[in-house]
Amino acid sequence: MKVIETDRLILRWLSTDDAAFILELLNDPSWLRFIGDKGVRTLENARNYILTGPMDMYSKLGFGLYLAELKDGRIPIGICGLIKRDSLEDVDIGFAFLSRFQSKGYAYEAASATMAYGIEQLGLNRILGITSKDNYDSSRLLEKIGMTFERIVILPHETEELKLFSSTF
Repeated sequence: MKVIETDRLILRWLSTDDAAFILELLNDPSWLRFIGDKGVRTLENARNYILTGPMDMYSKLGFGLYLAELKDGRIPIGICGLIKRDSLEDVDIGFAFLSRFQSKGYAYEAASATMAYGIEQLGLNRILGITSKDNYDSSRLLEKIGMTFERIVILPHETEELKLFSSTF
């Protein structure tokens, strides 16, 4: 199901048909460095990740992480969407793109449109963003889409300090 369309991208619900792409994305060097190893090593692991993550969130909340694909050729390049974590008080924006599609403005395009969707379609009045302390590109992107650094947090059952950004409307 298509959710958001921008000049160059379509953001749509993930399905188990996207398992090969998710397998590649979750093993991309930038994902492993900044988000962490989710242990997804097979197509079956990837299908399970989609079912228990994004698809579960769609059914419970009506939103989640979306597949970002190029309009031209429908090539999957990343994910971007809104997530409700039990450990954070508000919805947060999440994004990750394959290394070969980074630094081309796609993440900004997807994240900007996702923020607008959250405000205009979902009626959110506050959106968060979290990133590892050394992920300078993601920190800059969160600031570019209108977020400000709020504080350092450690999520439950984790040890890594993360930078928490927010935007209130």
